[in-house]
Amino acid sequence: MISSNDFRTGTSIELDGSVWRVVEFLHVKPGKGSAFVRTKLKNVKTGNTVDKTFRAGETVPQAVIEKVDMQHTYRDGEELVFMDMGTYEEARLTPTEIGPQVKYLKEGMEVSVVSWNGQILEVELPNSIVLEVTQTDPGVKGDTATGGTKPAILETGAQVMVPLFISIGERIKVDTRTDAYLGRE
Repeated sequence: MISSNDFRTGTSIELDGSVWRVVEFLHVKPGKGSAFVRTKLKNVKTGNTVDKTFRAGETVPQAVIEKVDMQHTYRDGEELVFMDMGTYEEARLTPTEIGPQVKYLKEGMEVSVVSWNGQILEVELPNSIVLEVTQTDPGVKGDTATGGTKPAILETGAQVMVPLFISIGERIKVDTRTDAYLGRE
């Protein structure tokens, strides 16, 4: 159990049978009445956010979340197979269970698999990865870094916007959280 006074950004709690992560919190002590904690909670599984108010000192169950480092080993039909780096056990996930970041997964990549009560909640990729550009319009002499952007398709099938001077075969660094081009590698 965790007290509402101990809420911090990133704290995970159990509420209504699912896991919620505290996104924002504010302790309020009005001049009249008792103190309370105003929070913004995000459902870890669905991504929905809600605003909820707790009495100061109210206790709620804290979610015990396990984070395991796993390596994406191969694809078996529609399922992606991950291997636990410590026990060598395999876990099979579908692209819908992984979410939108599945477009950046390539074989051999190490990720963190977050689970609660044996149920996988999310797959955390590294914040930035290096991938090869497999398809884009050709660069033209005179294109500069401060110019426009063009779409590029990477080796995993993900599409990102890159500067005009990037050409096929180059390795670029991409932010997996924002789909932003970070630079050449």
